[in-house]
Parts: sequence; structure tokens; C-alpha cells
Amino acid sequence: MDASVAMWATTIAVLAVLIAADFFIGGRKPHEVSLREAGLWTVVWVVLALLFGGFLWWHSGGGPAAEFFAGYITEKSLSVDNLFVFVLIMGKFAVPPAYQQRVLTVGVLIALVLRAIFIAAGAAVIASFSWIFFLFGAFLIWTAWKLIKEARADHADDAAEEFEENGFLKAVERRFPATEGYRGTKLLVVENGKRLITPMLVVMLAIGSTDVLFAMDSIPAIFGLTQDPYIVFTANAFALMGLRQLYFLIGGLLKKLVHLSYGLSVILGFIGVKLLLHALHEAGAHWAPEIGIPFSLAFIVVVLAVTTITSLRASRRQETPQQAQQAAGRLP
Repeated sequence: MDASVAMWATTIAVLAVLIAADFFIGGRKPHEVSLREAGLWTVVWVVLALLFGGFLWWHSGGGPAAEFFAGYITEKSLSVDNLFVFVLIMGKFAVPPAYQQRVLTVGVLIALVLRAIFIAAGAAVIASFSWIFFLFGAFLIWTAWKLIKEARADHADDAAEEFEENGFLKAVERRFPATEGYRGTKLLVVENGKRLITPMLVVMLAIGSTDVLFAMDSIPAIFGLTQDPYIVFTANAFALMGLRQLYFLIGGLLKKLVHLSYGLSVILGFIGVKLLLHALHEAGAHWAPEIGIPFSLAFIVVVLAVTTITSLRASRRQETPQQAQQAAGRLP
């Protein structure tokens, strides 16, 4: 679809209003988020995404709408995997429950800005170099294989994971002195005549900067489903903006999604193959089949459904022996 400048401006303005409403209604005052609140806002963001997809269908037809839904579901599923890292970050910096909502709000906003930059750069590269699809496709297949190896390693090693700070965070902490503890939601304070940063600022930077790594696979993945920058951006935006509520809603269920990495690896591998076939077709190999969006959308939904069902069954089987041992008094 050909989104005009006015359409881009209107979309960004509406998204800004929605983000502001989310913040002032649910996130302005620090508090511990209940399951009811998280569930309500999760439904709100999902409904808004469905309405936007319906608008695209009305405005530009079924093709762009299907591309949006395929991209949205893919980005949403990848973001669920990212929540594992968010849990580790919150534990690493011992973020009080009342402040976690503020941390995620700012972190997601940083991620949204960074992804907008990556999307603009990706669109420019694709417009100039069609061979980039070969690189994207190979990278996604390699990422899929890496996910499988990491999932197998995690299953073989039951040791607790810890978040390792990246070079950017280490540089910030070396260069700028920080307070020992949190100072409410303040990012900067002046104590004894010195300006100090707080752990709140550090953890926000951790959430935002970590998304740079997440974007390395999610951006090529969605470009494998659509090359329309408008759809790529809006799919990312709607997937990210509901991430904060999803964190509180399914935080306790994350450990039960034991097969999620396998499902995501299948999806990324599938999109990687789709990109390679598209690159071959663009290079003149017209014998190479093109995988359509309807099939891609159905494939992604089926893989996620199967992954969720098998994960819950596997978790239930693992819990049953433990519960039996606890009942017998063999476990504390």
C-alpha cells in the first residue's frame, strides 16, 4: 500500500495519544499492577490492533491487512520470548514491584524509537539493494538454529539464568556515579552537591538497549512478511505497546512455555526460507515459488497454537511428579 504523508502523520499522532492515555490512566502513579488491570489493558491493545487491521482492510484491501496481522502476530510472539529477559533484568536490579510498570513504559518507548530507526534504515537498504534478502534469509535461518541449540542447552542445564550487562550499560555505570538504592521514580538526584543517576535510569536503559538485540531478528523477520514500511512500523508499534501489560499478565506463566523457543525457531526458519525464495525470484529465478501471505499467516498461527498446547502439557507432566513428592513429604 502507498501510505501518504498525511496518513503517516495521523497514525503517529493517534499512536502518541494512545500511549499518553495508557500512561496517564494506568501508569502515571507508581503501583503494583494487578492481574485484572493487566488483563484489561491487554484486551484493549489487542482490540485496538484488530480495529487497525480492519481499517487497513477497508482502506487498502485484504492484502495489506493480512500482512499487518501476520507481522503483528510474529512480533507479538517474539516479544513474549523477550519477556524472559525482562524478568531477568527486573531481578538483576531488584526493581520494586510498584516501579516495574514505569520501567517497562519508558523502556518500551525507547524500544519503539529504536525500532522506527531500524525500520527506516531497513526500508532504505531494501529499496537500494535487493540482494539484502539473501542476507536476511540466511540470518533468520541461522537465528532459528541458534534458538534450537539454546533451548536444548537450557533443558540440559537447570542452573538459574542471570542477566549480563552489555557494554553500553557498563560504560554508563563507570562514567556516571549512581545512588545505592532507588529514589522513587527519579532518574537523577543531587546528593552532597553531586549529581547522581539512580538504578531506575540504569534499568530503563537496560530494557531499551537490550531491545537492540531483539530487533536484530524481529525486523528482518517482519520484512520477510511485508516490505511496506508503514505496515512494518505499525505492526511493531502495536506489538510493543501492549508488552508492558503482557509482562504482568503472563509473567507467572512464562516458565510454562517450555517449547516457545522451538516454535519461534520454526517461524524464523520458515520466514528465512520465504525470504531466500523471494530473493531468488527477484534475481530472475522465476522457477522459485513465492510463499503467499495467507499461507504464512496460517502457518504462524498453527505453529504458535501447537507450541502453546505442547508447552502446557509438558509443564503439567513436570509438575505432577513434583506435586506427588511434595504431598509425600519428600520435597520441602
